[in-house]
Amino acid sequence: MAIDAGLSSPLGPPACEKDAKALQFIEEMTRNADSIQERVLAEILSRNGETEYLKQFQLNGATDRNSFKSMVPVVTYEDLQPFIQRIANGDRSPIFSSHPISEFLTSSGTSAGERKLMPTIHEELDRRQLLYSLLMPVMNLYVPGLDQGKGLYFLFIKAETKTPGGLVARPVLTSYYKSEHFKTRPFDPYNVYTSPDETILCPDSFQSMYTQMLCGIIMRHEVLRVGAIFASGLLRAIRFLQLNWQKLAHDISTGILNHNITDPSVRECISSILKSDPELADFITEECSGENWERIITRIWPNTKYLEVIVTGAMAQYIPTLEYYSGGLPMACTMYASSECYFGLNLKPICKPSEVTYTIMPNMGYFEFIPHDDLSPPTLSRDRPPRLVDLADLEVGKYYELVITTYAGLYRYRVGDILQVTGFHNAAPQFKFVRRKNVLLSIDADKTDEAELQKAIENASVLLKEFNTSVVEYTSFADSNTIPGHYVIYWELLMTDPSNPPTNEVLNQCCSAMENSLNSVYRQGRVADNSIGPLEIRVVKNGTFEELMDYAISRGASINQYKVPRCVSFTPIMELLDSRVVSFHFSPAAPNWTPERRRC
Repeated sequence: MAIDAGLSSPLGPPACEKDAKALQFIEEMTRNADSIQERVLAEILSRNGETEYLKQFQLNGATDRNSFKSMVPVVTYEDLQPFIQRIANGDRSPIFSSHPISEFLTSSGTSAGERKLMPTIHEELDRRQLLYSLLMPVMNLYVPGLDQGKGLYFLFIKAETKTPGGLVARPVLTSYYKSEHFKTRPFDPYNVYTSPDETILCPDSFQSMYTQMLCGIIMRHEVLRVGAIFASGLLRAIRFLQLNWQKLAHDISTGILNHNITDPSVRECISSILKSDPELADFITEECSGENWERIITRIWPNTKYLEVIVTGAMAQYIPTLEYYSGGLPMACTMYASSECYFGLNLKPICKPSEVTYTIMPNMGYFEFIPHDDLSPPTLSRDRPPRLVDLADLEVGKYYELVITTYAGLYRYRVGDILQVTGFHNAAPQFKFVRRKNVLLSIDADKTDEAELQKAIENASVLLKEFNTSVVEYTSFADSNTIPGHYVIYWELLMTDPSNPPTNEVLNQCCSAMENSLNSVYRQGRVADNSIGPLEIRVVKNGTFEELMDYAISRGASINQYKVPRCVSFTPIMELLDSRVVSFHFSPAAPNWTPERRRC
């Protein structure tokens, strides 16, 4: 969709004519949200009405909302999996979309321990690019002068694979970075990176991080903003600097790139950037050799105006650490997106993390919402379907689960995101992201639910049988105080033979058994991305979980309805658990992981 010209915007004075057009486009989209939603749905049904999936519901060419809602059911990934398997195996008939499926985007959510495969079409790259083009015009309203410097963004590609039918399956950002939309993007003075494309596209995570950090240091006075996709990713970059500053300083001092950087394209592009600079090397040595890393971001990159990272949802746990390293710089969450669909943007990006809201762009897809009091488990055929609300009929303060219909062929699909309506911009609702439905633990892109954690503990418990020992209770939390963060599992054990307790080695192996039982997204984070640290088990004294129940009852919980929380974050509970720990155990080795081979 083209952006029409406009020279002003109620959002604020634009930085340039290009920004004026983008801001005017946002105004037009949000003023006419309901009519645009109606048009989007009609376009999707008109172009895809003859697909196998939609034909089974006998719409007979209807493209109106009422027919769509009465005939097409609300579904989850499991409902669609048989169709997706056929496409993955090579079926090229129009199953979901009249346009050819160009690739699969792998969701960070999992199904049966593997990433979900989201079919997409080539046209979706245009739609994503459109949303990206709106971000800097909004940011320029709040932060002037961003065309006078560069952004230090730590961006990476991740492992990809092919399905049996030959389609590529990869994360959505990897798809974008490898696309011609990214590689041949026109020059924009407001959106220049310190990292050359070669460093971003390097498949080796160490070489990519090393050279991106090196370029960022060399251009340190040009850096006006520092970021990564997730808050955890930026903290991982800081930890990388802590571990590798001596090598980086040596390269800068000598002007010779570290021999461990072997990618030919990376070495070639860095050769034109890296020059001997002993003064800069001495500066890095002075800043990084001490124990105090407070404000390290602004010490090394003194002109940084803000951080650009996602700090909503599970990422909120990293806010205090980012504040420590940045000296309290603003943290900008600019957009709301997923593998399934890109949704909207933050029109006030330099707000407090607790105040982040996203304005839905109604041209990105067709959006419906299940009120939070009607989040019944969905199936393809249901006696009582959930009550869905249109985008224009949402109520401020209420909670909803997002349901999407996309041009690529997802119809009334439950994404699993829980949102709260905070207000409206014109006629478009604004949301606060609350949480992913059913997610218990998350450190980076991983999402572990209660059933998966329970299964992992059951598998690990097998190792305790020869010691006549069992796990009688457990809980967990995502520890973000380490970099990278890691899962902590509290175990209370019952030993029927105290003279033969499980050894430290066995309990360490229990950590490994748990990790090998977790999904492929978690294991990739541990093995390939280094975004998750080794899993830890903390064994607590017998009776600890009774004390936990007593504490909950003292705060008003019903003794008849009390259930042990399977994930904890409340400080007094954490302190109680930690005061009862008798031993600490860590996974001694990384879990098994190789890029997924699709056996669809």
